[in-house]
Amino acid sequence: MDWQALTLSLQLAGATLCVLLPLGLALGRWLARTRWAGRLWVESLVVLPLVLPPTVLGYYLLVGLGGASPVGQWLQAHWGVSVTFTFGGLLLASVIFNLPFMVQPIQRAFESIPRDLDEAAAVSGLGAWQTLWRVQLPLAWPGIASACVLTFVHTLGEFGVVLMVGGSIPGETKTLAIAIYDRVQAFDLAAAHQMALLLLVLSFAAVLASFVATARLAVRR
Repeated sequence: MDWQALTLSLQLAGATLCVLLPLGLALGRWLARTRWAGRLWVESLVVLPLVLPPTVLGYYLLVGLGGASPVGQWLQAHWGVSVTFTFGGLLLASVIFNLPFMVQPIQRAFESIPRDLDEAAAVSGLGAWQTLWRVQLPLAWPGIASACVLTFVHTLGEFGVVLMVGGSIPGETKTLAIAIYDRVQAFDLAAAHQMALLLLVLSFAAVLASFVATARLAVRR
């Protein structure tokens, strides 16, 4: 078992979740509530990583933010930041690639809330923030929980975009999915099976916990 790769994968999944949760709440709620004509363009961009091959996304991140690009050179010269082959680069790629897994369930959850409740909350004297915290978020919680689980589990299994942007640097960019690939390439199938089974168990447990929590919440309501 490559414990270093497992630790890095969990750190990447946790960091991705922390970055995407507030962003997903804001963007998902806005997409669910706005009537702006350009909403379909924004929604299409959000969904794009679902149909785009990870290697394509990784390639354009390398081209746009790599050391040879103007943006990458500016970041390196002024901030000393290198996006490629670093944990920060992995995090950026992971946030972009997992955006639809966070935004779409949250958007659907907010869309399922009747707008009459917002009007009733306003009549009751609740402001916009109070309505969000006391009415909308409790009702949208199952969708938010599902979004968090999907994002976390999907990040654990990321391979293509992680390999393109980060490579396979032990302790820095080598995640568990890449470690499995390396073990298969080295014909160490026993180690690959051990790590793959661990990912399978973790993913199943996370999804099952999400379903159980959602079902219990529905019963309480």
